[in-house]
Amino acid sequence: MRPAPTILHLDMDAFYASAEQAAKPSLRGKAVVVGGLGPRGVVATASYEARVLGVHSAMPTAQARRLAPNAAYLVPRFSLYRSVSEQVMELLGRLSPLVEPLSLDEAFVDLEAGGVADDTVSARRTGERLRTAIREVTGLSGSVGLAGSKMLAKIASEQAKPDGLVLIEPGTERELLAPMPVRTLPGVGPATGDHLRRAGMTTVHDLAEAGEAELVRLVGKAHGHGLYRMALGLDDRPVVAERDAKSVSVEDTFDVDLHDRVRVRAEVERLAVRCVERLRSADRSGRTVVLKVRRYDFSTLTRSETLRGPTDDPTVVREAAARLLEAVDTTGGVRLLGVGVTGLADYTQEDLFAQAADARELAARAEVPEKPVTEDDKPVEEEPESAEQLAARRWPAGHDVRHTAHGHGWVQGSGVGRVTVRFEEPGGPVGRVVTFRVDDPELSPADPLPLVRDPVDYSSWPASLPKSRSGPVSAAGGESRP
Repeated sequence: MRPAPTILHLDMDAFYASAEQAAKPSLRGKAVVVGGLGPRGVVATASYEARVLGVHSAMPTAQARRLAPNAAYLVPRFSLYRSVSEQVMELLGRLSPLVEPLSLDEAFVDLEAGGVADDTVSARRTGERLRTAIREVTGLSGSVGLAGSKMLAKIASEQAKPDGLVLIEPGTERELLAPMPVRTLPGVGPATGDHLRRAGMTTVHDLAEAGEAELVRLVGKAHGHGLYRMALGLDDRPVVAERDAKSVSVEDTFDVDLHDRVRVRAEVERLAVRCVERLRSADRSGRTVVLKVRRYDFSTLTRSETLRGPTDDPTVVREAAARLLEAVDTTGGVRLLGVGVTGLADYTQEDLFAQAADARELAARAEVPEKPVTEDDKPVEEEPESAEQLAARRWPAGHDVRHTAHGHGWVQGSGVGRVTVRFEEPGGPVGRVVTFRVDDPELSPADPLPLVRDPVDYSSWPASLPKSRSGPVSAAGGESRP
């Protein structure tokens, strides 16, 4: 534990939904839900206006629609979210060489390592300057937690939501944690929480009072020891600048179960190519190909194949994934497919052309002559996509478009051969709505526009920050909001 609150945790507020509200003036202050919109879709993020209605992340979209029927339901635009995340992470990197990203919208920062804070006053000042910088550069808000440990900094940022800053003074940790529910602590999920509740422990104070021996008896040695330390507010984990990814993967859930074996294989090969694209964008290669199949009855199977060496060749990964599929029974239907690569490396060890040739040779050896297809053996034919499904695939709700006459806009919805577009841009007035045929030649997909047209220049930041002052400072912890 540090004697000063120089570990900062940033969590962007309702990130995806807030980005959509900033990009679409007509959605400001409205309930917005971002996620999968099909029958099996899941909510990725809900705006605070939607959360008031009971919508939350990981909820089935169908349930969200019942709770908030008038909300705007949008398909995620990850290219926009990644670009905004890069802006935020660049600002954090200017504060310290030790930045530990947890996701696109969340990160720890060691302010002391960057020399921008060494006491309560300088830490709070840096946190407030960071929140201002994020708003001026991205147009979005982020909540900041400051404490002497990562665990408490994250708890503080959660308390600061939305759009606030909470600083936990070192020495007040146990008093702060005592009345909190046990689920507040990292690693205490629903199952562990229920187990502790049955043992009469519902608050962090209960855990601290129970003692380490009792917690070890209840949840095991490793978990019990860590749980007791956390209940006392003890956390010595450092901020780690490089969080090395262990795997790269992509997956899709299908609105209708896939029965046709040819279609299933085509989807696996498509996912393999997407996985390699993501692998290459991270300048990585991998040695083990993993296939994930969730069947009609929700049973999930995984199969893997380890190659001779790391690769980023789409042919190698695609053919390995196809071979793995041959060992999986998809009778009855498939609802989800995924392809991943593990055993990551920063280089490609083998000759890719030789490796691809080897993969094809293995596949040829394993090939079994097809028997004549009888009426009973014929695969179930997939239902052809309707005009509405084709329109939804081409014009996803919330995605950007451009019309030769009307300019930039976004898709409000599509169906019955029509697509409805609202023409507006970030920072502008609420735009007008126009409906077109789905095949209108003047309408085309477009890239997202920046959320802030002329962002403030922070190239010299944080040199403009006042230097932290040494020596003891008497400052109370607490919260500040705009």
